[in-house]
Amino acid sequence: MPSLRDLRRRIKSIKSTQQITKAMKAVSAAKMRRAQEAVTMARPYAKRLIDVLGRVGSVTRGVQHPLLEVREPKNVLYVIVTADRGLCGGFNANVIRKAASELRDQPNASLICVGRKGRDYFRKRGYNIIQQYVGLGENISAAQGKEIGEFIIEKYASGEVDAVYLIYSEFVNVLVQRPTMVKLLPAEPPQGEADESKLVEYIFEPSAEEVLAALLPKYVVNTVFQALLESKAGEHSARMTAMDNATKNASEMIAKLTLSMNRARQAAITKEISEIVGGAAALE
Repeated sequence: MPSLRDLRRRIKSIKSTQQITKAMKAVSAAKMRRAQEAVTMARPYAKRLIDVLGRVGSVTRGVQHPLLEVREPKNVLYVIVTADRGLCGGFNANVIRKAASELRDQPNASLICVGRKGRDYFRKRGYNIIQQYVGLGENISAAQGKEIGEFIIEKYASGEVDAVYLIYSEFVNVLVQRPTMVKLLPAEPPQGEADESKLVEYIFEPSAEEVLAALLPKYVVNTVFQALLESKAGEHSARMTAMDNATKNASEMIAKLTLSMNRARQAAITKEISEIVGGAAALE
């Protein structure tokens, strides 16, 4: 049985850890609110962009564009978005597990790793990482999404890769972050209005090709940017929840250790009293 000194030392250590987890929970809560606001503000634009692309795509069938070209998927590129840091429960592990399950059928796939956790995992296992983006910071900017998106577009337009998939954690709510995979390229504009009689006849200026040439890169870049925002909000939510659970677990451990310490102290006192009583009886 541990001594009183050992129990006191363990209680003190756990209390110190509990103070750290409380502070990390508070910091993550503040960051999560900002990240959640950024996601909420970005979603309407993303939805509207997809809607416009669908409407234009429904009346421009047959228009050729490098990002619409469908090829046999011999060389597949996966863009995997994780966090730079841990201590966020199963957030990173869930995304990595999702990516690893997809990569089992694509042994020759190329990877773009966004986030240090995913980069480290796949680099240790010998995957072909053609680009990495780590240390993006807490406030994701449109410029960062544009940099990654333009790199992806360049690889696909040049024919180096035949398909691009984006794997990230979708922010559902504070308690739920859903690992998600979307096909990024070749771009598949959503269908416009299903009723052909309701289709609007568009007049393109200067041409349908140039309108699509402007819309498609924006769609790719914005999809990447949206994934970064979703992942960041999910990361902070997962870390806040994990630190809250850690704080509660620390309280339970402190209570159990305090009970053990009180029992040990009571046993020591009882032993001392017994020795005194035994000694007094022996003197009689």
